[in-house]
Amino acid sequence: MRLYKFTAGLLAGGILLSSCTANFDDINTNPDGMTQVTPALLATSAIMGIVRPNSNKSFIQHMLTTKHMAWYELLEESTQYNNFGRDGFGIYPTLRNYTAMEELAVETYQDQKIVSAYKGLALFLKAYRLFNLTISVGDIPYENILMGADGPEYLTVPYNTQKDVFRFLIRDLDQAHQYFVEAGGATFEGDPVLDGNSAHWDRVCNTFELRVLSMLSMKEDDPDLNVKAKYAEVAGRDLLQSNDDNLQLEFSSKEGQIYPFNETLQSYKQYAMVSTTVVDVLKEYGDYRLFYYARPSDKRVEEGMPADSWDAYVGTDPSDPFEDIMDKANSRDFSILNDRYTDASNPAGEPFITIGYAELCFNLAEAALRGWIQAEPSAYYKAGIEASMRFAADHTPDDANYHHNRQITDEVIASTLDNPAIQLTGDFDHDLYLIMEQKYLAGFMQIPYLTYYDYRRTGCPEFPINPESNRNVFAPDKMPMRWMYPQDEYDYNKANIEEAVQRQFGGSDDINQLMWIVKE
Repeated sequence: MRLYKFTAGLLAGGILLSSCTANFDDINTNPDGMTQVTPALLATSAIMGIVRPNSNKSFIQHMLTTKHMAWYELLEESTQYNNFGRDGFGIYPTLRNYTAMEELAVETYQDQKIVSAYKGLALFLKAYRLFNLTISVGDIPYENILMGADGPEYLTVPYNTQKDVFRFLIRDLDQAHQYFVEAGGATFEGDPVLDGNSAHWDRVCNTFELRVLSMLSMKEDDPDLNVKAKYAEVAGRDLLQSNDDNLQLEFSSKEGQIYPFNETLQSYKQYAMVSTTVVDVLKEYGDYRLFYYARPSDKRVEEGMPADSWDAYVGTDPSDPFEDIMDKANSRDFSILNDRYTDASNPAGEPFITIGYAELCFNLAEAALRGWIQAEPSAYYKAGIEASMRFAADHTPDDANYHHNRQITDEVIASTLDNPAIQLTGDFDHDLYLIMEQKYLAGFMQIPYLTYYDYRRTGCPEFPINPESNRNVFAPDKMPMRWMYPQDEYDYNKANIEEAVQRQFGGSDDINQLMWIVKE
């Protein structure tokens, strides 16, 4: 019982802290009437914990790391200029909540299908959290991560090698899939996003497992992992079928449910300069997403250039020295973030995707290109572009201030997909670049850091790096390859973290070291 009491206290504290800024949690239960923790209550907190993004300025900082955006309020050294710092773990209590949710479900429900649904959700959530942790730092605790859950021993957990971590991830996601299958479509309580639909969660789980496997592209010949065969197996399961299947959080005009970068919540919108890596590529391809992602240059509009002119949109190189960024800002000749993300009159913005259909299509296109599945890469590649374009169109009001009279229609999508400049040719390097480039464009304002992880393993698309401005001082011509381990691990888990750092990096925990998944 100590575990449940601890969890209840932690969860209650979380609700109190979040109630001032978000009301997504108060959907299934009345907090004032709670006397004990339930699986549904834990599920609500757990699901919102992975789908709810940061708010205000923190909401877009990952866009600086991925070079979708530049910033001129002040010098963003750690994000825009690549001075990566320490990651934070802080997930041990969260993981214990997942275990508590599963155990309480076993105690609470007679219907084994509902129990299986909660078990599948718990394993999926665990894998999701630990995947995001390992790809940012390298080796992590996994196998015994909840060792000593009722005491301080959980702070001194041994580290698994990253190879073993990925083996555990695949194992747990396979088991989560089996639980969701056993659930037989049963619905569980406490899910504010997918209404507790276990079949839908199965599609999300399988789609996420393909993301995990895609990160192993440099390990496709490892006989212990057998990535190619596993990918083909998972690709044959139920997957997301359209944007309607996305695991995403939708916003509204209700208090606590407003889009996180809306101007009613922050005063930073004018600093968000859309980068050349987005603007120039969309202009090159004549892609109407430009008019949905960015706003025309104030200077050029004032000079008489119409907002629907391609030349009215001016990207900013995020690797330019900060003084040059400021000069450009003072000139007012640059494009900022489209008003549809920020206007007080459009509080819903667009949904925030955690696991989505467009990404799945690009992952399948890459897999087909690599020969992991027997399919035509171009079909999945174009499906991904179409999904991204439709997502933008479907979540933008029919207002010239937001699409600048360049509406994305069926005809526009068809024309974009027929553009000779975006066609795959059968040349592996060329086609991989185009697939990753389009995945990058689809990732605008979505799925934090995913495009950085793709860049790290493929080199695609090319990120702008300027040795004059790069704060990666020991490799000024390169992007960092990882974040460092948190200081707390050195304070409380010293022996295990030092062993892991020695094993991986010869004792040097720095941002340019190569973790296992990106080593040749």
